[in-house]
Amino acid sequence: MPSANVIVVGGGLAGLAAAVALADSGFQVSILEKSPRLGGRATSYELSDGETIDNCQHVTLGCCTNLADFYRRIRASGKIKFHQTLVFAGPDGRRAEIRKSSLPAPLHLAPSFARFPFLDWTDKRRIAGALFRIARSGGRPRISSSMTMLDWLKQQRQTPRGIERFWKTVLVSALNENLDRMDAGYGITVFWKAFLSNSEGFAIGIPAVPLSELYDFRHDRIDVRTRTGVAEVRSDVVRLEDGSDLRAGYCVVAIPFERLAKVLPVVSVSNLRLSPITSVHFWFDRVVMREPFAAVLDRTIQWIFNRSNGQYVQIVISASYGLTGRSQPEIIELCRKELAEIIPATKEAGLKRSVVIRENSATFSPEPGCDVWRPSQRTPIPNVFIAGDWTQTGWPATMEGAVRSGYLAAEEILKAEGVEGRFLQPDLPAKGISAWFAGKMGS
Repeated sequence: MPSANVIVVGGGLAGLAAAVALADSGFQVSILEKSPRLGGRATSYELSDGETIDNCQHVTLGCCTNLADFYRRIRASGKIKFHQTLVFAGPDGRRAEIRKSSLPAPLHLAPSFARFPFLDWTDKRRIAGALFRIARSGGRPRISSSMTMLDWLKQQRQTPRGIERFWKTVLVSALNENLDRMDAGYGITVFWKAFLSNSEGFAIGIPAVPLSELYDFRHDRIDVRTRTGVAEVRSDVVRLEDGSDLRAGYCVVAIPFERLAKVLPVVSVSNLRLSPITSVHFWFDRVVMREPFAAVLDRTIQWIFNRSNGQYVQIVISASYGLTGRSQPEIIELCRKELAEIIPATKEAGLKRSVVIRENSATFSPEPGCDVWRPSQRTPIPNVFIAGDWTQTGWPATMEGAVRSGYLAAEEILKAEGVEGRFLQPDLPAKGISAWFAGKMGS
């Protein structure tokens, strides 16, 4: 039984993952979270009338094996509803679907892709060629570390329409960055893990409850203290903002990297940059949407989620640099106008309420070469570790990356205790034809 206690600074997914993994291994853990709720950026807000809304719609995919393991540990797996069909909304209001077939990976999405009406055969042929190059390389084609995803797509002779309606639609929302500022390696990895290597990677999981309810769990070895800010972390002392000190055998600092310099100045992450996300919430006086969600083409709006029987919808706009200078009324007017084109039923519906939530520091930007600036979970202080999707995880800024970082920090504490153990889950194995490609590249 471990004798040292662990203090986790930050109750986002990275900190929660580290805390739960260590508590399951017998450590006594305290979580210190400055806000009133757990979840960090993947949490909920309470409006003035008591209604709870998510700060932004967060989804998981079948390829997110560590996030799935975390949900299992906190008994939240049943609160995630998975979908096997991706709905696209065209600029004229038409709908199209990409769905899994019985064909082996990487061909499982090919039949519905062949029928996709928003691309012509030239677009599709060139997209298929680029996807084949990704699959043939086992997800690791030879690329320069300075290459952007847009550079790679142009190198693969992708059409402007294919870039806009296929690659951009998937990748900007997945990585929260524009293609001309996105590391090509990350973009390629998304398609390999989620769409090509294993037919189960494509499944889209959406929480069926407010995000804050996902983390409403109890563990007899975890003490949670919300509304508790931390001023500084030293080797064996965590100083709180109220001036009091807590003793820690080990500490995991799991806070956004832009706040790290104040709390743990021995770790420098000043070269990482931030990327924004904007979400817009609309409540209508009648049902306007039937689908659970839709990816939107050729519009500022990127995704629409059906949040409450079709009357409450949430819009998500990733890498929302273009909205930075716009007022909330201007954003609402823009989204309402686009909604009328995408969902005609909203034209006649009465708008009961609208809320805009801007997260200017939503994630780190996965720009080319950023991995050089992402630190490992170790720090110069032997018993202090860091976690966050911005650390070295092998993944970009996603919920999966956050959980991976927490598990990796927890593994470092096991090593320090001289205990064997592993929390990090393997990726989904490549299957079908993709397994042959992956095996060939690994041989």
